[in-house]
Amino acid sequence: MDIIKKILVGGLCLLSFNLQAAPKIHHWVSDHGAQVYYAHAPGLPIVDIEIVFNAGSARDGKKSGLASLTNHMLSMGAGGQDATRIAKRFEGVGAVFSNTAGRDMAVLKLRSLSQKQWLAPAIETLGLILRKPDFNKKDFERERKRYLLSLKREKQNPGSVAARAFYKAIYGNHPYANMTKGTTASVKALNQRDLKTFFKQYYVAKNATIAIVGDMDKATARKLVDQLMKGVSSGKAAPALPKVAALTRSRVIRINHPSTQSHILMGQPGNYRGDPDYFVLYLGNHALGGSGLVSRLSEEIREKRGLSYSVYSYFSPSARKGVFQIGMQTRNDQVEKGLKVLRKTVKEYVAKGMTKKEFEASRKNITGGFPLRIDSNKKILGYLAMIGFYNLPLTYLDDFNKKIEAITLEQVHETLRRRIVSEHFVTVIVGGA
Repeated sequence: MDIIKKILVGGLCLLSFNLQAAPKIHHWVSDHGAQVYYAHAPGLPIVDIEIVFNAGSARDGKKSGLASLTNHMLSMGAGGQDATRIAKRFEGVGAVFSNTAGRDMAVLKLRSLSQKQWLAPAIETLGLILRKPDFNKKDFERERKRYLLSLKREKQNPGSVAARAFYKAIYGNHPYANMTKGTTASVKALNQRDLKTFFKQYYVAKNATIAIVGDMDKATARKLVDQLMKGVSSGKAAPALPKVAALTRSRVIRINHPSTQSHILMGQPGNYRGDPDYFVLYLGNHALGGSGLVSRLSEEIREKRGLSYSVYSYFSPSARKGVFQIGMQTRNDQVEKGLKVLRKTVKEYVAKGMTKKEFEASRKNITGGFPLRIDSNKKILGYLAMIGFYNLPLTYLDDFNKKIEAITLEQVHETLRRRIVSEHFVTVIVGGA
């Protein structure tokens, strides 16, 4: 079994696709109603599977933390076999299983050797988790206590405190305001029945996207999907989330915290997957704060004034508008100076736009680095799951660099002025007085 594990670990680092070309993506709908996205990668004897359900924290309703705890409990026992036994079943055949939940998605991943004698038992165990999770009372109580301890620790972390305040201020009553782990009060109120009901509603075939990448032909992939979904309820796809309202005024939220450094978050609702302005905003943000130490924000905040070791900006597109976030940390006595420079830099960048030099460098950096973003099965798997979940074109990977190269400097200027409204930013500062 040591040899199998070495192959699996080594496979993370090896290239499975030609660096110059995206893989051919196949799509079909299973007999049970699941959306399937598959890419053949015969370079390594490995198969990667990612099952994504539209069951993230945006589906929590008033029971914040429900989606996360439900997903977490899936690995705690299934079919009467406890967490230790489930883990040993995967480890015994060299397979690696993981699961997590975010705002939009709840995810289950499996990596296994592709030979039948290793893959079949791994698929059987994954199918057991999908069909018969135990949600054992003892396990539930233990894991809920762990969540509560984690939430308690978060209150000691100024970054976590800032994030909660930031999302609440931006999204208000929208489902995206929910933090994935919930709150102390909401997690205390959860019970086993809540988890079972949530699982029954959302972990169904018609609410699932399955991505498969690896050493497996299409016919075998079809059979694998049928085996995984056998016994899983067809159910219904989750309804669309409500749209995110635009901010109409600026807000500054200051939260005192016993820390020597203050955490500053600033931003607004940003863009969504499939947004017509997605590629222009991606390119436009690169020079502002998306390119690390060579960005405009880093030059003004870090290099010229030494106000922060790191400063950044990014768009986080989701099913609905995710955040456009700018962040930095600075000494408590430098907060006002840092805020002034941060605001001025963003305002000038949006008003005047990128320089031609920044534009050319950003475009070259993005297109030149793109092949490295699809250089392994693991990375391709993530893209397939994203393409399927957000209903993006099958040519997304082929078109990425073409879309970036087609953008003009004038487009960037116009789009930044239209989409980034710094006068309505939410600003959260968490730190010492």
